[in-house]
Amino acid sequence: MSASPRKRSRAEPAEDTKAECPFEVKYESEDIKTKARKAAKRRKQAQQLGGAGGADAEEDEIAKVQPSPFTPSGSFKNDENMDLRYWVEPRDKWMAMTRYNSFVLNSAKYFSEGFIYISNGMASPTNNQVKVDENGVRQRMPNEWVGRILEIRAADEHHVYARIYWMYWPEELPVQTKDDGKFVARAGRQPYHGVNELIASNHMDVINVVSVTAEAKVKQWFEENDDEIQDGLYWRQALDVRTLSLSSVHRTCKCKQPANPDKTLVACSQPNCSTWLHDECLKHDALMRTFAVLGTDQPYIAPPPPPPPAAAENGETDDSKPDQETGRPLSPPDNGVEVQQSIDAKPGVSPEADAAAKERLSTPRGSARGGGGGGGQGTPTVGTITAAPGSLRKTKVPKRGKASAARPYEGLFEATLKVAENVVEIRDLRANVTGGVQVWTEPLVCLVCHTTIS
Repeated sequence: MSASPRKRSRAEPAEDTKAECPFEVKYESEDIKTKARKAAKRRKQAQQLGGAGGADAEEDEIAKVQPSPFTPSGSFKNDENMDLRYWVEPRDKWMAMTRYNSFVLNSAKYFSEGFIYISNGMASPTNNQVKVDENGVRQRMPNEWVGRILEIRAADEHHVYARIYWMYWPEELPVQTKDDGKFVARAGRQPYHGVNELIASNHMDVINVVSVTAEAKVKQWFEENDDEIQDGLYWRQALDVRTLSLSSVHRTCKCKQPANPDKTLVACSQPNCSTWLHDECLKHDALMRTFAVLGTDQPYIAPPPPPPPAAAENGETDDSKPDQETGRPLSPPDNGVEVQQSIDAKPGVSPEADAAAKERLSTPRGSARGGGGGGGQGTPTVGTITAAPGSLRKTKVPKRGKASAARPYEGLFEATLKVAENVVEIRDLRANVTGGVQVWTEPLVCLVCHTTIS
């Protein structure tokens, strides 16, 4: 079985801008290992019969193996590789041409294995149209594709061709694309794809080199390298066009979704956790905690500043005084109602000191989370929100749709991540709520181990 891959659909270009190419790539869709076993069996049978193997043996000689130049960090669902068995038609004409390591076009030299920009048949960009960003990276043009040169052949200087693998923009992913064996929820760009991200593929074609517009600089991004910053074109994922399967990508955070390199990731400060967390997930968690306490109509009341530490008398210590490192009280407020947060119990604190500490108000950055009682030793510490007295009563919330139910705070609060300060800034958007403060901060809390990120 063979298929004839053609490039992504496009509007038919005008004849004067179309780079003619008389060659077509065909490739076998069966797994390369299966085909190799069948070919070996046919050759053995042909030798036993004293023949040449007939048409099947001839096809085996025609079909060549293209080892994939791409080795993604992830894997495919069925452990297939991207090596491809292919042939170019008309074969005799293709094989009769001379093979080269490079070609020169408009004073620019292009090499085999290099990446190139290719005009998609529309008007080619001029030097005045090409723009670069502040990092000197060439900006993407809507009339260009990206490919990687596999082979260069030419009959003469007017007939030069390149066999290439196409690089896909995320928007070009087909409808039936599968990720981890499952169809993607929507075709095209996924939330984790960056602006400059490409997807490697084994989609092969032959092009006339006059359609090449410039050299492209493309790097592979290894997600294990946490400090690597992507300031140009890059790829981390590959597409096998025979099965429309994507290679796997590293998943992180509580949501188990891949990282978008254009967005902020925050690492948990606990050595035994160190999970990378999405900024959107951290903000969502802070907003959900805010909405759980304040609801739709309760103002946020800022806690009073902690009193200055009292001097110890007769060598006795007051364990209810504020934490010397953070300047915050150690216990949540006691409003006479059920408390929604727990406390990180400190070794050596007496019951009397603990009872005294519960009389103090907490700050947004320091309290603990959990039920009404104190947490045991090792209970993770997170932040709390101080609401007006009586605000912990159940608030009647109007019915919302599915999207609003998942984010009941939309239109009521908004959050901004302050990574340098390890806090989330909350802004109150409720116009019908009077009193309280409009802007305050909540601590960053790891969504996996539930400890405060420091």
